[in-house]
Amino acid sequence: MSTTTETNPTASAFGAVAQPASWTCPFCSLLCDGFSVRAGAALELTGSDCPRARAGLAAFDGLGRFTPWVDGASASLDAALDAAAERLAAARLPLFGGLATDVQGMRALYRLANVGGAILDHAHGEAMMPALRMLQDRGQMFTTLAEIRNRADLIVCVGTDAVSSHPEFFRRCAPADGRGEGGRVVFLAAGEGTPTAADIPWASAVEAVCPAGDLFDAVAMLAALVDGRRVAADASSELSALADAMRSARYCVIVWEPARLPLHGALVGETLLRLLMNLNRKTRAGAFTLGGNDGAQTANGAMSWLSGLPLRSRVGPQGVDHDPLQYASARLLEEGAVDLLLWVASFTPGLPPPETALPRIVLGHPALAAACAQAGTVFIPVATPGINADGHLLRADSVVSLPLRAVRDDGLPTVAAVARALVARLAKVGAAKEGAQ
Repeated sequence: MSTTTETNPTASAFGAVAQPASWTCPFCSLLCDGFSVRAGAALELTGSDCPRARAGLAAFDGLGRFTPWVDGASASLDAALDAAAERLAAARLPLFGGLATDVQGMRALYRLANVGGAILDHAHGEAMMPALRMLQDRGQMFTTLAEIRNRADLIVCVGTDAVSSHPEFFRRCAPADGRGEGGRVVFLAAGEGTPTAADIPWASAVEAVCPAGDLFDAVAMLAALVDGRRVAADASSELSALADAMRSARYCVIVWEPARLPLHGALVGETLLRLLMNLNRKTRAGAFTLGGNDGAQTANGAMSWLSGLPLRSRVGPQGVDHDPLQYASARLLEEGAVDLLLWVASFTPGLPPPETALPRIVLGHPALAAACAQAGTVFIPVATPGINADGHLLRADSVVSLPLRAVRDDGLPTVAAVARALVARLAKVGAAKEGAQ
């Protein structure tokens, strides 16, 4: 069966597409759409100096030919798909990892997982688990970027500088037009590199609170102070002042980043949730969770829509089984519990597949080719949503799915197209086996 490569219908003879009125950046979960890309020999970011966006665009410079590889030899797309389907058909328990793709890519991968009985886990699965465990055990009280812009008069960043992984965060939190001066920003135990007033010019004040002890101690003490409980006489005066400010704020927002939490970070998340519940008895407060880069938020959302369960689940003969500990990618590979790895990394070359002796199928950014041109690996270069393919991604606050528009056409297939082609090939293999019986 031949495979038709999906291309953008607005492509010109020179491989560039019509410049979109606005561009949605796919390189972090904020999905910023306030700047654009000039598509020429190189992709040039305009309207922002975001280092994450610039690095993502630079990864497309000078890539040359886009060639699939099968066991270290270049191959046609059809030959690579045939080899991948053959290995999937032979696998008893495959792991679908990485999952850095958009909504349609994840939908198609889920259907492919149903054919082979696969386990699905994102490359950032370990960072996602504290927030997921908190949601499962206690629920959540979240806010959105719009609410921060329109209402927040106090933003407390707990254990994170907020900009290392999401450089445009505070620009996105700037007060909405007509609101006037923005609120106060406080960093609690954020560590080195904490932004200053010069970095957040709209804030009425920017402060750093660095109490003694670890993050668990700081959050527990703050929660006790907000709740009005008795604490040790030597409790930090800075924490006491912060607790008073949180109680008196009209709309307090707690920003936390699960990926930066220490081991057992779900306990921090649960303590913050209890703190928020106490605040909401007399005022308004919400949490904003920073995470979900490389399509993690999208993959988890699509998995939940389609199956009723989040990632770190297996689609097996008995239905869908969720186990956030047993189905962690690193654990499965280390214990040899799976017999094939299908790795998806369509956004950047910064998510190479794990080294393993298992057969690997990699649907990846073209710049991953060199790392995947080896025996035991089938590599298929795929398009990146928002660069050379259209698509949709779920934003960090989980309230909106934003459309992505291609800025050029490189003739690469999408993850969804490759997954659908594999499903079709596996169906033929299954039919042939039934006919032989």
